[in-house]
Amino acid sequence: MNKNYYAVLMAGGVGSRFWPISTSDFPKQFHDMLGAGDTLIQKTFKRLNKFIPTENILILTNERYNQLVLEQLPLVKQEQVVLEPAMRNTAPCILYAALKIQKKNPDAVMIVAPSDHWIEDESAFARDVVSCFNKCEKEDVLCTLGIKPTFPNTGFGYIEYEKTDTTPVKRVKQFREKPDYETAKEFLSQGNFLWNAGIFMWSVSAIVNSFEKYCPEQYNLFWKGVGYYNTEEESAFILEHYPKAENISIDYAILEPSSNIVVLPASFDWSDLGTWGSLYDKLDKDDDNNAVVNARVLSVNANGNIIRAPKEKIVVVDGLNDYIIVDKKEVLLIYPKSKEQEIKKVLTKVKDQFGDQFA
Repeated sequence: MNKNYYAVLMAGGVGSRFWPISTSDFPKQFHDMLGAGDTLIQKTFKRLNKFIPTENILILTNERYNQLVLEQLPLVKQEQVVLEPAMRNTAPCILYAALKIQKKNPDAVMIVAPSDHWIEDESAFARDVVSCFNKCEKEDVLCTLGIKPTFPNTGFGYIEYEKTDTTPVKRVKQFREKPDYETAKEFLSQGNFLWNAGIFMWSVSAIVNSFEKYCPEQYNLFWKGVGYYNTEEESAFILEHYPKAENISIDYAILEPSSNIVVLPASFDWSDLGTWGSLYDKLDKDDDNNAVVNARVLSVNANGNIIRAPKEKIVVVDGLNDYIIVDKKEVLLIYPKSKEQEIKKVLTKVKDQFGDQFA
């Protein structure tokens, strides 16, 4: 394996749209959402570990999930778990991880990848990432993987690339916000738009220099601690300074103002597994088109549902179509798939009425 290849695995999110399975104490990346035998973070780690050395994979997560990471990823040592003492979006934690890596290996190239994505063709994923690494080693660029859209999705941001660019890795014209349906249809008709998967590759020098140029306050805040990184003094410095970081995403802080962004249209199928509906799409279906995780189901006039219950539990469903049915100890959710984006609001109401212990 190439010792200059590094990965930063983002594992700090709560995944509230997967409530009640995903909670603030035990979020979705630590669950086996697909019923496949591996949790999402385990699956992502194994995917990256096929071409990135074990010791070069950092796990970026919140302090409260430190023990979960170590339990689920036994190959990972404590020093590979980069803990955020405060929630500050993606820009600060990526800069922090990049500076740690740069101190170890100034020649490093790194991938920043979410821990909760579904990718079926892992060999194609590895080939695409290595292609981007090769580009980043030769040129001062920030690279992202774009997903070829299959329908006018309004839940994703889009990447518009230069139509005249005939090279495999294409120059990005601009990032576009989540569109309405008509705008998304227009994007697809133009043919040079990709879904933004939030998977990024760059050399450590390129991303650190970008922060110095476009986000100097963040850069100065974290650069002060370079002498402490990868030492026993690091945690004390981060505990004091991290909460002072601006709460801003890597997209707004770096990608949007940068002029050296490139994108490789991915050659693999992908899902961000952001909702119960996206999970339903990726699961096998029974004869009634129901997707079942763990449970044993008897369905009567029930179609298009996603049903999840404890292992081997018998679930009888009669007369329900296109519903989310999730049984988890103290919570039973029966909710229309068409309203899945409102589960966050439901969770807020549950907390207000019954307490935070269910969130």
